[in-house]
Amino acid sequence: MRFPLHIMTDMVTWQVRNWVGRRERYPYVLMLEPLHTCNLKCLGCSPERYNGKLDERLPLDQCLQAVDETGAPVVSICGGEPTIYPELLELVEGVIARRRHTYLCTNGLLLDRFYRKSRPHPRLSINIHLDGMSKTHDFLTDRAGVFERAIGMIKEGKRLGYRICTNTTIFRETDMDEIEEMLAYLQSIGVDGMLVSPGYHYEKIPENHFLFRDEIHRKFRRVLQLSEKYRLYSTPFFLEFAAGERDYPCTPWGNPTRTPKGWKGPCYLIEGAYYQSWNEFWQGVDWSYWETRQDPRCHNCLMHSGFEPSVVRKLGGSPRNLWTMATWNFFS
Repeated sequence: MRFPLHIMTDMVTWQVRNWVGRRERYPYVLMLEPLHTCNLKCLGCSPERYNGKLDERLPLDQCLQAVDETGAPVVSICGGEPTIYPELLELVEGVIARRRHTYLCTNGLLLDRFYRKSRPHPRLSINIHLDGMSKTHDFLTDRAGVFERAIGMIKEGKRLGYRICTNTTIFRETDMDEIEEMLAYLQSIGVDGMLVSPGYHYEKIPENHFLFRDEIHRKFRRVLQLSEKYRLYSTPFFLEFAAGERDYPCTPWGNPTRTPKGWKGPCYLIEGAYYQSWNEFWQGVDWSYWETRQDPRCHNCLMHSGFEPSVVRKLGGSPRNLWTMATWNFFS
């Protein structure tokens, strides 16, 4: 099985509950950024996510309040670098106590601190970011030794019994042969699943590392082929979308983002406005506008945060697609 059974049953239960309640829009995954402090300045990351001060972090009670307010069955703890967050253990335990599946997204540099204090749990996955093999990943993170450290933390996590996955961003310079080499290596050391997504061109980043839509399609045709050999977490329909073989509207409300500045609208990627309450955010964003992808900042965006939720919300319209997703999760 590709994902733990409880993720699938929790997601289906959540879907049915919202269908019965006739809610047209509802969250799927909470993107929880308890801080915007980071120990790296990666070339593909938004400056807002690594330049925050530690004393400006989101208090633990407000983090858990966000979990309760969204009701989403999955919580992705990101940042910034969440292993810097002093209350991380209490946060993870609090999310798990609410029966949410937790993805701890990290660059791996300080992950041993978390390992020393925590314990494996069926509702916890450690998600380590890797953008290529050693030379490439260290270049993109702008620091030597980051790849080696991340691999060490993957191996240690597997030894301790954690569920480990990885997250890879595809840039213009990305060598797809190297991506296959990386996927093969990660699978050989026991990584449970690998997520692959195109990068998003943040407005404040001048470097031209990011892809236009036709370039994304070309690279993801190769990723789609690789998905037949390696244990990717990216769904087959998302990969077909990224490869230009199908189309979806965006689902910007699918992954609402809580940050130290407030609820970020309209989405995880675009820094449009911050709202100080869940209701202000949910009622204040023009979802119909952002769903259409007509804004210039959306034209070259094919990010999983906006379109994996679209895959899920469109599944109900096709029994064939439902069967494809079921067999992909249970039998591949």
